[in-house]
Amino acid sequence: MTETVESSPLSLEGRQSSLGTSAARNLATTTKSAPQMQGVTSRWLLRMLPWVQARGGVYRVNRRLTYTVGDGHVTCVNTGAEVSVVPAELRELPALRGFGDDAVLEALAGRFEQREFAPGDLIVEAGRPMDGVYVLAHGKVNRIGRGKYGDDIVLDVVGDGGFFGDDVLADTSEPWAFTIMANTPCIVMRLPREAVERAITASEPLRAHVRDRSLAPGPHNKWGESEIDLASGHTGERALPGTFVDYEREPREYELSVAQTVLRVHSRVADLYNEPMDQMEQQLRLTIEALRERQEHELINNRDFGLLHNAALRQRIHTRGGPPTPDDLDELISRRRKTRYLLAHPRAIAAFGRECNRRGLHPDSTEVEGHPVMAWRNVPLLPCDKIPVSAHRTTSILAMRTGKDAQGVVGLRRTGLPDEYEPGLNVRYMGIDDRAVVSYLVSTYHSAAVLVPDALGVLENVDITR
Repeated sequence: MTETVESSPLSLEGRQSSLGTSAARNLATTTKSAPQMQGVTSRWLLRMLPWVQARGGVYRVNRRLTYTVGDGHVTCVNTGAEVSVVPAELRELPALRGFGDDAVLEALAGRFEQREFAPGDLIVEAGRPMDGVYVLAHGKVNRIGRGKYGDDIVLDVVGDGGFFGDDVLADTSEPWAFTIMANTPCIVMRLPREAVERAITASEPLRAHVRDRSLAPGPHNKWGESEIDLASGHTGERALPGTFVDYEREPREYELSVAQTVLRVHSRVADLYNEPMDQMEQQLRLTIEALRERQEHELINNRDFGLLHNAALRQRIHTRGGPPTPDDLDELISRRRKTRYLLAHPRAIAAFGRECNRRGLHPDSTEVEGHPVMAWRNVPLLPCDKIPVSAHRTTSILAMRTGKDAQGVVGLRRTGLPDEYEPGLNVRYMGIDDRAVVSYLVSTYHSAAVLVPDALGVLENVDITR
């Protein structure tokens, strides 16, 4: 007798009754996205800078000769991160007022050493031998002495252009009568006592002049530029003044910097796996994105041409209390005409928003290239994550006027390059090696120039802690 086994409904439900999706995908063409990259940012600086053609790879910025003698401050200038003392400004030192030998002043200015100090660092200490002439190029320091009851008191706060230790020029052997402590990050120029003694020994006019303290300041305008003599409102045949416009003797030259990489793609990949997307095209696209990110980083941070280091020392200001307040941005904007953009780290923008909320203020909003952005006094506040944040959670905010016609900040590049792929960027075939790897040299050439000092300003030591 044969038994019939009937399939229960439950057993049928456990079986696969159609082709599975995992197997079906073997015969299907998937829909793919282009390769994605997290490191791509908005790069507002590259988009907002007007780009100037730098033929020959060098851009020279000619300016009028600028210095002010008679204002009581020793002016220092910076070329990138390198700071130097203006030789003629040494006449601000009491012992050198009226001294007329420019060659000796240039020799003295060339012997200054650049030093940098953090807040709280001792620059000189009371009671120690006076070891040189100190000029505060940038920052604020406290001059500390002894109070009536022996406690330390702040005698004075010295800012940019201040100096101390100039008694060394009079060959004094007195020790320091006070302590100098850095109140903010400081750049200090030091002329060692030994250099002073050598200069005095080598120059008879300098030895004879150390006690002469009279000098009438030369004619200059309120910006420190040599005055242009003019006559107006006269009648008849009055003799007109003669004049000329003096220029800087050694104008700043900006050489184009380069960011490069070698892109390698195996020929087998390029031959067999080029559908539906071109492998070379995608590799090149992502490589260019990385180069553009590095380009913006260099335009901000490079010690030679980066904007943070090329801001004039007198255009760098500090926050009043730490966080970026509306008062701080007002002062930053007011130091230049036609401020076009503010550039800040996103965390600095958030900190500024918190300060506005604390005061019950609502920052403006404006549109830049179709994107809504925060603004202050109708000046767009653009994010840039290339601006560094220190270990102490401080950063900087940049304000700039842009454009060649406005005597502002301009970007520099060279177009018309061989094998140019984008303006200022080229891709050059380098050949195939013995492992069948195809190589391409990808290069971008760039720099930035500040045409006049007040085109760029920096708000430093911006506290972004909550």
